[in-house]
Amino acid sequence: MRKFYLLFAILLWLGGIHAQQRQPKVNLSDSRPDIKVFTHAMVQVDPTFVLENATIVVREGKITAIGTGISIPEDAVEIDLSGKWIYPAFIDAWSHLGVPKVKRAPRPPGSPSQFLSSRKGPYHWNDAVNTHEVISEQWKADPNAIKNHRAQGFAVVHVAPNDGILRGSGGILPLHDPADGPKWINDQLGGYFSFRKGSSNQSYPSSLMGAIALIRQFLLDVDHYRRASKENGIAAANLSFEAFLSVRNQNEPLFFETGSYLDVLRASQISKEFSLPLIYVTKGDSYRRIEEIQQLQSQLVVPVAYPQGYELSETADTRNVSLGQLRAWDQAPANLAFLAQAGVPFSITMHGLKKPGQFMAHLKQAMAFGLTEEQVLAGLTTTPAKLLGIDDQTGSLEQGKMANFFITNEKLFRPGAKIHEVYVQGVAYPVAPDVDQDARGRYEGKINSLTYRFEIGGSPGKPNISWYRSGDTLKGSIVIKDNIFVLTVNDTANDQTYYLTALKTDKGLRGSGENAQGIRVSFLATQTQQNNSQEEDPGLGKVRDNNPLPTVHFPNKAYGWEALPETDDYLIHDANVWTCTEDGLKIGIDVLVKDGKIAEVGPNLQAPDGIRHIDGKGLHLTPGIIDEHSHIAISRGVNEGTHSVTAEVRIGDVINPEDINIYRQLAGGVTTSQLLHGSANPIGGQSAIIKLRWGQTPEGMKFEGAPGFIKFALGENVKQSNWGGQYKTRYPKTRMGVEQMIQDAFREAKDYRRAWEAWEKSGKKAGTTAPRRDLQLDALLEILDGVRHITCHSYVQSEITMLMRLAESEGFRINTFTHILEGYKIADKLAAHGATGSTFSDWWAYKLEVMDAIPYNSALMHEQGVNVCVNSDDAEMGRRLNQEAAKAIRYGGVSEEAALRMVTLNPAKALKIDHRVGSIEVGKDADLVLWTDEPLSVNARVLYTWIDGKLYFDHEVDEKMREDHQKEKARLIQKMRSSKGGKSPVGDRSHQHSYHCDDLDGGYLDY
Repeated sequence: MRKFYLLFAILLWLGGIHAQQRQPKVNLSDSRPDIKVFTHAMVQVDPTFVLENATIVVREGKITAIGTGISIPEDAVEIDLSGKWIYPAFIDAWSHLGVPKVKRAPRPPGSPSQFLSSRKGPYHWNDAVNTHEVISEQWKADPNAIKNHRAQGFAVVHVAPNDGILRGSGGILPLHDPADGPKWINDQLGGYFSFRKGSSNQSYPSSLMGAIALIRQFLLDVDHYRRASKENGIAAANLSFEAFLSVRNQNEPLFFETGSYLDVLRASQISKEFSLPLIYVTKGDSYRRIEEIQQLQSQLVVPVAYPQGYELSETADTRNVSLGQLRAWDQAPANLAFLAQAGVPFSITMHGLKKPGQFMAHLKQAMAFGLTEEQVLAGLTTTPAKLLGIDDQTGSLEQGKMANFFITNEKLFRPGAKIHEVYVQGVAYPVAPDVDQDARGRYEGKINSLTYRFEIGGSPGKPNISWYRSGDTLKGSIVIKDNIFVLTVNDTANDQTYYLTALKTDKGLRGSGENAQGIRVSFLATQTQQNNSQEEDPGLGKVRDNNPLPTVHFPNKAYGWEALPETDDYLIHDANVWTCTEDGLKIGIDVLVKDGKIAEVGPNLQAPDGIRHIDGKGLHLTPGIIDEHSHIAISRGVNEGTHSVTAEVRIGDVINPEDINIYRQLAGGVTTSQLLHGSANPIGGQSAIIKLRWGQTPEGMKFEGAPGFIKFALGENVKQSNWGGQYKTRYPKTRMGVEQMIQDAFREAKDYRRAWEAWEKSGKKAGTTAPRRDLQLDALLEILDGVRHITCHSYVQSEITMLMRLAESEGFRINTFTHILEGYKIADKLAAHGATGSTFSDWWAYKLEVMDAIPYNSALMHEQGVNVCVNSDDAEMGRRLNQEAAKAIRYGGVSEEAALRMVTLNPAKALKIDHRVGSIEVGKDADLVLWTDEPLSVNARVLYTWIDGKLYFDHEVDEKMREDHQKEKARLIQKMRSSKGGKSPVGDRSHQHSYHCDDLDGGYLDY
């Protein structure tokens, strides 16, 4: 459409050209051809090939000839570059240069939530979807940014949009001075994704999982729109869908701007699901999971913006900086070397650098870990050129390509190498003087007939000067600008001041000047000693021989593994085994584990040769503890509380395997947890059941084959009773409304099913399109089909009874009521419905709807035949679920074995994974815990925690890691203290949020 309007405008212009008046000439015509010839240069043609004593002919902004023995055109301007190098100019594969900053319009305090789009027109319903926007129409020149890029050798940048979760088109821009306007190579490039909401004030999404759900639903909707328009025609076009389809139809590149490596892995799941060939714009920490990044077989755009150090002058500050942060600061410069070693293709970007002048120095830091010059040059030239589809125009120095190159005084990356000029499409832009201005050293010379000695010191960029005469030290100054030396000397003994201007010669300096009275003087100085040793870049050092790549831990923080645990076969002898079966507690028997499974249980077992033996005498072995209700290991939001029904969001999309609470809970014997959505809406998001495999990836944490679960909620939270004045508009606001909302959602799901069934029955008739896939309704149908199960946040007996009745009338069941602090009042109804009661041990009176809670709740439900669990809902409580379960003995008098089953077999049954875990039986997963004392005792400590036969917690290893980490932390603190460069206050450190059911602040908008 935009091309049509452009063509129409051109035709109008051509039609009216005869009416234009001829303007008067104000200057002579210049018909001379723009031809430059660069001779006698060392030319880096591409990252691997160098031409010596070469010639490049540039005509009208393009290279017309390159090589040796080339004749010089008569009408050309010859530029002799003897001793100089020419390099292909760099291409920045990711930049927001000239793109307006994202600003969210302020909202007055107490203003209601915005549920609908603020846009008018046929666009997507969500303001975070901006695929229709064109960045070249928003672009505004930023002369300083352009100049800063050119100073580092860049001639072309990829200008990417920065607003929204799905973004509009970008562009490719040569870095000319902006006076004549931008000269786009491509003004509509690619498709763009991110997890950032951008300027949208619309409520949804408010969490990372909501952003992922929005992307997934958008891609499904685009496909439905494409099929419908092809099969039926579209009555009303959607410009957001049209723009994205145009990108896909033209096979343009798709970029995904991510946060940490975890976001790369999350985006890769979208790539797999929808067969999208994504290019990942990273934050520079891919080294933390290099094998998984390698397996993506995708291209990366990688910054060299390393983490800044911390100001650690105060002793208290060192306690507030984590080992993980210190490692990130120390190891980040090795990222590119890790990628190169793994064969991952990458383009290097300046994006993220606070100071553009750090770019070359940061590249040198990367090269210190073995990254070669060829690899760096490829990452700045040929790789981004191919990535952006402009490798036929730039990226290397070849005939027919743009004259994009820069000139250096010597080989790039050597100490003292400087970029003198950058040519952008044949236009020269000076960066540093094209002469060797390093004049440091000692001199002897004369001003008229007076003899002086002086010494030039400092650095080439910031020289200083000391003058001497007849044993006296004199004051003076020096400035070097545009190849000219401006000197002053104050000769107090002679009562005279001289102002001198000079040029550098092969032997020294020559020039003239005047004294304070304006009388002219001559000046000639001979250099008697050179002193031009290059100083190291501040805090960065020179390029050195290969440093070894640092050791990366899994996760790369305190208590991470150098190598992930492996499955081990072992025999535990003579232990007190709490089977959590009808066999109960077995004293002094053996358990054999093979291939991650429990192979045998009984007395005097014989193990194969070579198997590991563990003496369990006097110790207690239990199944791993299972937490039915947890919120650990979740990234950027536990609630998508914006809509009343958010069944489309998935906790499984936002698992955080680096949450230290995983390790802490392993130390408390927990091996499996259900990670639940919060309780902000009647129908919340889908759960994730994980095994606490500390050090694994998000996908590696998931409990393979576990059935699907989803979070429902009742009570004060879903009514937004205590949320504040701005939460006034979301339905429902009463408990009656909650019931109606849930019922309405299931009836809509049934209508959705009937639409699909009708289409199927029609034989998928030609000319008809399948119904639109709806992720939210898909999840509700899974509930109706019995393949997704409900865990419902609940307190008050009336609501619990209501939901059971509603479920029965609509044809489904409530699997688990969690919290259920009034469960003792309706225990018989729960048992009849078949619901599990997953409760707190002794929480009450923390809000109005729990005023009737009693610590006997679990025991009373247990007496009525309800499957009872004790859950945490709290990161700290999750570390001591054994003691929480023991409270059922104190309050209610249940047996020790029954109490232990409340945190082992019973939650396994609730989660429908009891065929795998929850008890010590032959064939089950070897998820086991060995305790020093009876497991419900406050004196019991965990010695070992196994998951799938792999040892994930070892008390001896834990103690050694504490010592080793303290030493490593001390070493890195000293290294950071002695390093040069910028440092930030410790108060700027990142903070891990521990979630609860009602948390709304997930840090999503500010990551």
